Amino acid sequence: MTRVSGRERHLAARVLNALIREDYGTISTRLTRDKNGVALLLASGGKVRLTSGSPFQDFAVPVPPLAADENPRGGPSLAEVLRTLESVADPADAAGVAAFARECRETLTALELHHRHRRRVHSRLSSAGPGRGLIFYETLAAEVDHPIYPTSRCRLGLSPEDLVGHAPEFAPEFRLVWAAVPRDHVTATVDPGALPWWPVPEDVGLPGAMARTHVLFPVHPLTTPALADAPAVDGPGPIVVAPEPYLTVRPTLSTRTVEVDDRTHLKLPLPTSTLGLRNRRSIKPGTLRDGALAESLLREVLAREPRMRVSLADEQAYGHARHEHLGWLVRGLPEGEIVPVAALLAELPGSSGHHSRTVLDDLAVRLHGGDVRALLRDYLTALFDWNVTLFVRYGVALEAHQQNLSLLLRGGPMTLLVKDNDGLLASPDLLRAAGLEVPDFGDDRMLTDDPHALADVFVTITLHLAAMAVVHGALADAAAAGGLVREALSAALERFGDAPMAALLRARTIDAARLVGKSMLVAGTLVAKERTGARDVNKFYGTTGPNYLRPRPNPAGVGVAPSREADGRAPERLR
Repeated sequence: MTRVSGRERHLAARVLNALIREDYGTISTRLTRDKNGVALLLASGGKVRLTSGSPFQDFAVPVPPLAADENPRGGPSLAEVLRTLESVADPADAAGVAAFARECRETLTALELHHRHRRRVHSRLSSAGPGRGLIFYETLAAEVDHPIYPTSRCRLGLSPEDLVGHAPEFAPEFRLVWAAVPRDHVTATVDPGALPWWPVPEDVGLPGAMARTHVLFPVHPLTTPALADAPAVDGPGPIVVAPEPYLTVRPTLSTRTVEVDDRTHLKLPLPTSTLGLRNRRSIKPGTLRDGALAESLLREVLAREPRMRVSLADEQAYGHARHEHLGWLVRGLPEGEIVPVAALLAELPGSSGHHSRTVLDDLAVRLHGGDVRALLRDYLTALFDWNVTLFVRYGVALEAHQQNLSLLLRGGPMTLLVKDNDGLLASPDLLRAAGLEVPDFGDDRMLTDDPHALADVFVTITLHLAAMAVVHGALADAAAAGGLVREALSAALERFGDAPMAALLRARTIDAARLVGKSMLVAGTLVAKERTGARDVNKFYGTTGPNYLRPRPNPAGVGVAPSREADGRAPERLR
């Protein structure tokens, strides 16, 4: 029998669930029913039993834990799942299927690599002393699977050595490379030389006279080869890569953003993709300006909504050289203890098995006398007060998922800290009606007057990822988690009575027959944009799941395509 680790079984089940959820290649036609329940027929001829109870899909393969030993009976192997994928795929998707297979293999390599290093990483975290800085939580957050995307551990194209030296789950430190860029190629909102930690040319082995003609740019070590390969006609002109590195940094959960100090993060381009082949981690220059404009818009809203328990990271300082691999963003963070929402379900170092304790458990003891549900209610109240108000009153929906949200603890009531706002969606008409100026975004995909497009973002980001994934992960009970989320969302909506946008949001959430979902594998990797028609691979829908907000969920039949009546809008499906 082929040896298959528990980590491979874990990954294979998550990949199969994503394919079923998105019904890629009409894989749902391979589902069967008999007296023993629902099963999926694999290309090998074997069957995998499915169960109900997942909050995001009607039926799912039970996902085995990330066990340390081989697990011969814990579900299909990755090879079996990939063969099944190939058997249902459209021939036109051959390149995407091959790319996703690579994504899966690189994810498995990352999982096995982290398994070998986890004890060392936790020992290093434990020896850091009693104070837990943000990087402590960022490292733990990197150990937690994405709630929906199965291959989130993959940073496409990075070698095992690259990962150990630069990925957050390995808790490394490294020094930045610096490049001198001619001043007439540089756009910046601040003089970076005024930052106390920014080097001068002599610090990186360059002549001091270059300070008059060039600006130093920080470069992630893994991005340096991409600068050399950039065509001169498309690049920023002649640049000089400095011979000496400078500034020791540590990676945060996003990998491309690094910690300079407790209150300063630096976002840099990386030549890789995460959450799909098309989700490049380079930085298009226009997104820096759009993110700053989005933050300014949210600050205007907060000035009008003083009761909101929300803080915004300062993301106004940035620079670029008209090239996707030469740019930077300095993120300023407020005082206080910062705990990323993505870290809440992570195990604390030193806890395992029956004595396992999560970050959420620890915070519940500190803030609510050990009452996890009380902490979750507090979090959900702040989350929905903010996001429902944005949606109903201003026509704004944020892409503030679990990675872009943090709990900010400063001795009083818990506050939400929001960052990375360049993916928000806003209604020009509703902004004007509220007396706010419409930002001049360079990316016109950030503006829409379609209220259902706004609701799609709210449901798939705020409701699924920021709320339900966290609460369900904590309680491991879909009905109990759905009840807690429904209670908080209902309370936030009640403040707005019968306002049109409140009624629409209620119809698309609490009262919906089913909830919209994103087809992340389809748009991100498997199917070319020319076939999906997706303008934005991060906002491509076409699937629905059970409405876990209903007191008594009634899952629809297997393989039933989403209907207009299900969630109030027509589905986008591949034909």
